[in-house]
Amino acid sequence: MAMVATDAAAATAPAPAPAADGKLPEAEKPAAYASYNGASAAGAGAGTVARSRGGGGGGVVDSVVARWRREDMLDKSPLALHAAAAVFALVALVLVATNQHGDWMMFDRYQEYRYLLAIAALALAYSLAQAVRHWRRMRGGVDPISGPSGRLIDFAGDQVVAYLLMSALSAAVPITNRMRSAVINTFTDATAAAISMAFFAFVALALSAVVSGYKLSKQTYM
Repeated sequence: MAMVATDAAAATAPAPAPAADGKLPEAEKPAAYASYNGASAAGAGAGTVARSRGGGGGGVVDSVVARWRREDMLDKSPLALHAAAAVFALVALVLVATNQHGDWMMFDRYQEYRYLLAIAALALAYSLAQAVRHWRRMRGGVDPISGPSGRLIDFAGDQVVAYLLMSALSAAVPITNRMRSAVINTFTDATAAAISMAFFAFVALALSAVVSGYKLSKQTYM
């Protein structure tokens, strides 16, 4: 009798009412559904974390590679710029020193061209010495001058020599323009070419000063 009463009560008990959207309550959902849903959620979460970690790692690697490339370019640029300045200064020096064609076409008759010759020689000596120094540093890994002092010498020396080149150009350009307005010959062409080479040497040293100034600003003292 007791068993019959219990079965009858279970049979007459009202079924759980579905929600308004037709879904069963969470407590009534089958275990298989809950297990599947949890596994899928866990899998989705793991995939999201893996994707986020993978994307972040790729970004870090790209930033590190870009930084290495930038540092490598900054490390090699002093050698390239000083070598270029030395070549331009040498060409300017040769053009001025050999510009002697008799009478008024002698460079040593004009103090502007003598000044240009002297500054071209100074720029050649300085740029060549700096190029050799940076070549030895890159080849042997040791800078003949210590790091902080070397950066300061680069920054100050590049600016001083670049300024002297610009002053020599400012002195030689006006007299060359006056000569070329009256006559154009080998003498005036050679002086104009020498001025152009000296200007290119100035540009190379000015760029080198920018690079050395950037390195000096990034220098740590701790």
